[in-house]
Amino acid sequence: MSFEDRVESLRLKHLALEEELRVENQRPSPDTNLVNRLKREKLKLKDEIARMTAT
Repeated sequence: MSFEDRVESLRLKHLALEEELRVENQRPSPDTNLVNRLKREKLKLKDEIARMTAT
């Protein structure tokens, strides 16, 4: 997997988590544990993307 492919893969995972988070938050009673886990995963991906693309 090339560098660009890896970064794109991370971005797609980040977007998928964002969508999952949006859907969960729209539920009448969102699962706070799930919401917190999704936010942590999203932040980890964001940090990894930032590290990889920093120049």
